[in-house]
Amino acid sequence: MANKFSFFIMFYFFFSCSVKRSHNGLAGNTVLNHGLLHVQGSHIVDKDKKLVSLAGNSFFWSNPYWKGVKFYTKDVVRWLHKDWHTQIIRVPLAADPDVKDGYLYEPEVNLKAVERLVDAAIDEGIYVIIDWHSHHAEQNEAQAIAFFERMARQYGKYPNVMYEIYNEPLKVSWDTVVKPYAERVISAIRKIDPDNMIIVGSPHWSKDVDIVSENPITGYNNIAYTFHFYAGSNFDWLSKKMTKAIQNGLPLFVTEWGTVDANGDGKVHLEVVKMWMELLKKYQLSHCNWSVNDKTEGASILKPGASTKGGWTEKDLTPSGKLVRYYIRNWQNIVNQNKK
Repeated sequence: MANKFSFFIMFYFFFSCSVKRSHNGLAGNTVLNHGLLHVQGSHIVDKDKKLVSLAGNSFFWSNPYWKGVKFYTKDVVRWLHKDWHTQIIRVPLAADPDVKDGYLYEPEVNLKAVERLVDAAIDEGIYVIIDWHSHHAEQNEAQAIAFFERMARQYGKYPNVMYEIYNEPLKVSWDTVVKPYAERVISAIRKIDPDNMIIVGSPHWSKDVDIVSENPITGYNNIAYTFHFYAGSNFDWLSKKMTKAIQNGLPLFVTEWGTVDANGDGKVHLEVVKMWMELLKKYQLSHCNWSVNDKTEGASILKPGASTKGGWTEKDLTPSGKLVRYYIRNWQNIVNQNKK
């Protein structure tokens, strides 16, 4: 109890001080410092072959109906970079067939939203993951290939950009469903962009990375694998899956994680978040938190009505937003503790 109380005190003291402190200029050009990221064994390294662990934010689905797209603005990206010290953002293109105003049905609307964020990230000098946000990507493989071919032509020259080709496969086979799909999409991207990182989802909502590690994709360079967790889920069994995959040499990228339950709602699980952060620190993993939104649910970092131009103060942030801001803002100091 004493440790928990001390953590709360330190957290709120830091937040209250830092939110009042002015910042001159941006938080640094992350991409200029690190360049194109590469997979090296089970790690991700920068242009100088130094380990890289980035912290940032995932935005909400890009479709208009769910209203998270209102935060797809250059001002929000600039604020996250300047105030949160965000080094990477994830842009989830609503590509699931169940989303009736998503990319499969209204491609131009969703595409323009994605491009706004990607362009903003490039302008800010931070990394950006272009995410085919679907639970059924194998059903729309042709559309996924065409989309990533377009993204590769448009953005493949920028070291900022990474491609996440399947957000969260459901309870399907890695060997016969996800892997063959991924290999075909990767092949299409690599014909245009031979270098930028490609991130591949794993079955069971991107949890079964231990299974993937026994039969990874070969024949292509710079491939990493998606791992997702929510603090309301069981830490023990899921952390064991992650650890086994890393021990088997699989390079992981935590493109989505939440402080709450797996459905995106519920209370913040402070102590479990702390345990996950210790693991990410130990293995030097990069991560993006879900999500930049003001929807009335536990995972949203913002309270309803928060500005779509950034400039948020403590009163604009949810309990999850306050905790996530602390970790993102301090992540480089946290991971550098490993190097001392």
